[in-house]
Amino acid sequence: MNFSEKWIIAEIGSVHDGSFGNAIKALEAAAVSGANCIKFQTHIADEESLPNAPSPRYFSSESRIEYFRRTAFSRSQWKELAARALDLGVAFISSPFSHVAVDLLEDLEVPAYKVASGEVTNLPMLEHIAATGKPVILSSGMSTWDELDEAVSTLSGSNICIMQCTSIYPCPITKVGLNNLAEISDRYPEVTIGFSDHTLGMSAGVAAATLGASVIEKHFTFSRLMYGSDAFNSLEPSEFKSYSTMIREAWAILEHPIDKGLLAREELCEMKWTFEKSIVSSMSIRAGTIVDKHHLAYKKPSGGIPPAKWKSIMGKTLERDVPSNHIFEPGDFI
Repeated sequence: MNFSEKWIIAEIGSVHDGSFGNAIKALEAAAVSGANCIKFQTHIADEESLPNAPSPRYFSSESRIEYFRRTAFSRSQWKELAARALDLGVAFISSPFSHVAVDLLEDLEVPAYKVASGEVTNLPMLEHIAATGKPVILSSGMSTWDELDEAVSTLSGSNICIMQCTSIYPCPITKVGLNNLAEISDRYPEVTIGFSDHTLGMSAGVAAATLGASVIEKHFTFSRLMYGSDAFNSLEPSEFKSYSTMIREAWAILEHPIDKGLLAREELCEMKWTFEKSIVSSMSIRAGTIVDKHHLAYKKPSGGIPPAKWKSIMGKTLERDVPSNHIFEPGDFI
């Protein structure tokens, strides 16, 4: 996975709710909705969580570890998901939450690793990931600068993309923190900057693209009515397609700077002739008249003396008679 390219990541995560069929269909839907990278979460419950670990508020009917056990896939299912992504021409990555999950993903030959916000301080796992030599996408959602410093140092030698992120679900517009993109770039000049979007809308992702984020991630779901941790904070397929289009358009705008002078001279000549104006006579004027303001009018098309040059003909003497609406030329004056 090359961070010099632009990436739109559809974060499917665990929105499949343990249904392998839903996972395949979500992957396929994301691929045709504009994503060129599909991301899951690889949870191996007993490797990452104690049985009594507290649950987020959205798990009301089952414990967190029960949820992870229920929604986990087998190694063969993970391989099938990765193969399907390859068939569709999109990158397949997943966030590991344990050493064992990293080893499983290595077996799948994932092109990169995504480190979730809660794993940034899990330096032993970061060392394990760094040993693979793969690129790393590092989410900063709940990290301090000191914690990010340690993580980046631990991943030293890796190709790193740091994602500005705020771990609030959903994230209000006032907490997006895109000012941190510049801080990340200044603090870690060797890394790529990206944005993991937890807002309910689309504007934050487009704004991030205009500020230099070249990797943008957004949660993806069939429906926000689905059960689970992320469905309510996700975009549905048609929305994600619009989101992807807007981000790519923003990138294209930035990648194609224009020279206004060159554009005006080469591509806008006809427009300038049609819409700009020339200095014309406001009435019939006899030869020998000294030109004053009341002799002048400004009308389309251009091609004669431009209105900006009106002072250059004030006080000059007409060499010949001119009718009303005559487009003045330099040769009209003595």
